[in-house]
Amino acid sequence: MVGELFELEMFGEGVERRYRKMRPEVEAMPWGSFDLGKLSPAAILAGRQGWTAAAFQEHRTGVACCMALRAMMEARAPVDLIALASRFPLDEMVHVELCARMAMELGGATALRHDPDHMLVEADPALPALLRASAMVTRFFCVGEALSIPLLRATWHAAVQPLPKAILGRIVKDEAAHGTFGFAFLDWALGKLDDDGVKFVAAEADRAIRFLQNTWTPRRESTVELPDETGDTLGWMRSQAYLALAERSLEDKVRAPLRAREIPITA
Repeated sequence: MVGELFELEMFGEGVERRYRKMRPEVEAMPWGSFDLGKLSPAAILAGRQGWTAAAFQEHRTGVACCMALRAMMEARAPVDLIALASRFPLDEMVHVELCARMAMELGGATALRHDPDHMLVEADPALPALLRASAMVTRFFCVGEALSIPLLRATWHAAVQPLPKAILGRIVKDEAAHGTFGFAFLDWALGKLDDDGVKFVAAEADRAIRFLQNTWTPRRESTVELPDETGDTLGWMRSQAYLALAERSLEDKVRAPLRAREIPITA
């Protein structure tokens, strides 16, 4: 099969103890409290698949945070901006563990294969550092993370059982800072870009927006809904409600702030 199996491990010992001290809220989750008794096998499988995919996406977002952080440092972005962003990879690794352990509560992760060498599209290394940083911050934060906040908040409200609700609540709390960070960076960077640089940022935003819209196509075209009780495992919304919220959030949380900064997006 193509790609490597997505698997996770802990180093343990003193390293894990230091990690737990940094983020004690992970162990404070109500692990072992999830009630599988009333769920159908289909709902449990959907939950295992969903939380496994969520762990992978959080891992992928951690990679994105590291890429953007390096580019910002190379571009000599303000020290306080870089310092704020330096906590984001840790947040994402916490989210990876939370999602993975939720999958284990449901019976274990499902097989997911990926190519670790091609997880994200990096900015062209030939570009100046400021443009590289602007490209990645725009795609990863101004579009990706900004849109994720209202969608995550909705799943948090939809969650029924205490464990997934606590996990989603933790993720929502962390992501709030991620979603606004990108626009703070642009408020600094745009003053240093010429007209071509601003158009470049717009093109990167358009690219990310179209990518997201394409990921919604299967959900939009599918006539199959998940089992009703899947909300107990994932807090998922029904497809039409999700798509409606996604479209509204894309306009309010992504397009509107970009236009307010006179970035000529077209997507």
